[in-house]
Amino acid sequence: MAGVLEQLWWPLQKRPKTVAKVFSNYRLDSKILELETAKEILREVFGTSKEEVEEMILLRLAEKEA
Repeated sequence: MAGVLEQLWWPLQKRPKTVAKVFSNYRLDSKILELETAKEILREVFGTSKEEVEEMILLRLAEKEA
């Protein structure tokens, strides 16, 4: 009986772990979308260009690191 169960279980263990990759890609995509949305909001609120928003973010990150 144990041999039969091992034969059933073995292919499941050998199967590639794609679920973790799919969810990590989903999380990454949602973070990218969140960042792009935040940039768009900053452009609208401050009436600035895309480049100015990028500069604001970089300056803010530099302040946090210092």
